[in-house]
Amino acid sequence: MPAYNAARTLERIVNQVPAGCWDEIVVVDDHSRDDTVAIARRLPVTLIVHPQNRGYGANQKTCYRTALEHGASEIVMLHPDEQYDARLIPAALDILRLGVCDVVLGNRIRTRREALGGGMPWYKYLANRGLSLIENVLTGQNLGEWHSGFRAYRREVLETIPFERNSDDFLFDSQLLLQSVHYGFKVGDLPVPVIYHDAASSIGFWRSCRYAVATMGLFGRWFLHRAHLWPSHLFPSLDRS
Repeated sequence: MPAYNAARTLERIVNQVPAGCWDEIVVVDDHSRDDTVAIARRLPVTLIVHPQNRGYGANQKTCYRTALEHGASEIVMLHPDEQYDARLIPAALDILRLGVCDVVLGNRIRTRREALGGGMPWYKYLANRGLSLIENVLTGQNLGEWHSGFRAYRREVLETIPFERNSDDFLFDSQLLLQSVHYGFKVGDLPVPVIYHDAASSIGFWRSCRYAVATMGLFGRWFLHRAHLWPSHLFPSLDRS
């Protein structure tokens, strides 16, 4: 759980994770300005605190690095803002363990009515739908949404993808998912309810716009890389020897 100012929701989301589906819950606090750390210290979690704010992507890097160092065979990343239903974690893990997918995303966009009725702002809904449509067409995928804060990975995925090279900001998610596709991993999704409230997201309108532009730039770089016109450090050749 990459946490930042999650004091209002952290305890509820940790308690919502079904017993028996996890060996360790890692919470990485990115120098929160509220009581996130104090609350995490009384929960059954492994707490890591960044001494200064490093950014959303850097937070996830610490999460994944820690999970791999601790021997995890499957890793679930869940935003601790209560925007995603943690009760579905066992279903995501089953999909991984059956070999159906290597990466599973929580898909909040089942219908427009449900997404908007669950509190998702119009501009986020439209941006999510538009970006996901373009990303599906460009990559040949068929995901309900590319921009989910509920993600499950087989260990091999995170061992293969050079995620340490990715952005320390919000572009990290798009980079990691595109890298998963680039290296041939099977990506799928799982329907999850929409839960939006005033503590559910830290990205406003203008930051969402910058994120959308950066995401399209990322896909442009990927196509140039695949065409051998402009190599990108995000997609290095793998040593299969």
